[in-house]
Amino acid sequence: MTKTSLVDADSLLALEVGSVNTHASLFDMVADRYRFLASGSAASTAEAPMLDIIEGARSAITQLSSVSGRKFIDSDDSLIIPTAKDGAGVDRFVGTISAGEPLKVLAVGLLKDVSLESTRKLIDPFNAVIVDTFSLNDLRSASDQIDAFLRHRPDLVVVTGGSNNGASKSVLELVNTLRMALDLQPSRLRPEVLYAGNEAIVDQVQTMLASLTSFSSVPNVRPSLDVENLIPAETRLVEISRRILGSKILGVQDLDTIAKGHFIPTSIAYGRVVRFLSRLHDSRKGVLGVDIGASTTTIAAAFGGELNLDAYTGFGIGEGLKGLLSTLDPKAVLEWVPFEINEGDVTNYIYNKTIYPSSLPATPEDLAIEHALARQVVRTALNRSKARFPEKLPGPSDPERMPWFEPILVGGSVITQAASLAQSLLLALDSIEPTGISRLILDKNSLAPALGVAAGINSLLSVQVLESNAFLNFGTVISPVGRGRTGIKVLRLKIVYSSGQENTIEVRNGEIVRVPLPIGAAAQVHLQPLNRFDVGMGGPGKSGRLNVVGGHFGLLVDARGRPVRLPKSINKRRQMFDRWYSALSD
Repeated sequence: MTKTSLVDADSLLALEVGSVNTHASLFDMVADRYRFLASGSAASTAEAPMLDIIEGARSAITQLSSVSGRKFIDSDDSLIIPTAKDGAGVDRFVGTISAGEPLKVLAVGLLKDVSLESTRKLIDPFNAVIVDTFSLNDLRSASDQIDAFLRHRPDLVVVTGGSNNGASKSVLELVNTLRMALDLQPSRLRPEVLYAGNEAIVDQVQTMLASLTSFSSVPNVRPSLDVENLIPAETRLVEISRRILGSKILGVQDLDTIAKGHFIPTSIAYGRVVRFLSRLHDSRKGVLGVDIGASTTTIAAAFGGELNLDAYTGFGIGEGLKGLLSTLDPKAVLEWVPFEINEGDVTNYIYNKTIYPSSLPATPEDLAIEHALARQVVRTALNRSKARFPEKLPGPSDPERMPWFEPILVGGSVITQAASLAQSLLLALDSIEPTGISRLILDKNSLAPALGVAAGINSLLSVQVLESNAFLNFGTVISPVGRGRTGIKVLRLKIVYSSGQENTIEVRNGEIVRVPLPIGAAAQVHLQPLNRFDVGMGGPGKSGRLNVVGGHFGLLVDARGRPVRLPKSINKRRQMFDRWYSALSD
């Protein structure tokens, strides 16, 4: 599907292949700056029965052509690269993919809290699940481990363990068990093996395994007990996961060839954008990215350029809802539904959505359930990720609350395609419950993964598009945290506008307040927390000044408490939701 030649990259076409939809986005230079120009979308063809992503990609690019008025595919059904003299085609092509069954991984390592923990961190960002582990702590016999291996039929085995020039005998014993298991499996079913352990024995491990299956090695993920180095293994795992996925889904290898290797997992690309933002913004705070997909929810949190990335496979708002069933508390979902429904209605909706992930809510009750489930998906994912954040992060004294983040990037069709931006904003606030002072940004065009992979070949494009209006700035959100009864005063704000005009507002516990500030307009805000509430100015009751720029909703104060507490009465909940929505609506 391609005709290529090497030229300087000016225009770029980015493809995102999901389990439900495939998106194509066009970027090009306008007035000496890179801009997002247009997008096209089509139903994904990655899943059964087609298992071929080319048709969905072609349909999305055809729609992009219709929207942009630009031709991308020639008479031979090939993507036109580079741009022709008549303006047809693009200079470069990149892509991301989140579709496909999760990669089944067997983790082999010495200790659960050392080498196997590093393996978990390595695997978490990918569309993958660890189906079993072999370690020194494993009480099973070698024959039982082999039986488990044959039963799970993993796609990949990751072998770690032993610091460099450290433990070797124990690692080799585990590798020998793996060797016997591979030998008993038909060659066409054998998984690839990635070795990232003690580098002193890599030749011995290769001798034991390379004749049986595809084998590769990378530098040790734990060269010493107090040093962790995941980057080489992650880079190789991108290649391996793409290769394994390509053996199951047609078109993956074709598109990777066109992209010249820049066709990577969506979650990895998303993490790159969040890491990049953390290097640009206040190092005293983290940067948070939350993306809700149909089958996977991605949580990316970066602190001073150090990224914590988790892709929760089987945890989404489509077929991924089945991941909620084992941990779901229906009461927590029902709290966010202002209608008379029961737990069975919630369960039925989940089952229907997993079978028909592209279906849309047909009634107000269905919409309320879907939005309540989205809140629950994000809350559950964030709680799991939060447990892995670095210790002693700036934030509220209560470790159960979110640390300070600036900015917060949110995406996913359940949020971006809500009936109104007020609804989108409430979904984000209710799900994440930010604390202190945060700028909330909506990835309304689902561009973050595209910019993450594009940064590998054109970092200027990614920077300039991130700074453009392709992303929607909801506005700066001030979220006081503390304890106090509903109705007490928690914050006094004095807004000094660029015109010199001043406005003083007092906010009470339980309110959402929208402070008028035109989009792009600058103002200085004097914050005085009351009743020992904390807004991130140095501690409870500490005041300070803040320079802000108006977003779509101006300046916002979310004083509903952390966590948000809802009344048990359905009528009272409905009234409360109506008040919140009215406070944000134009």
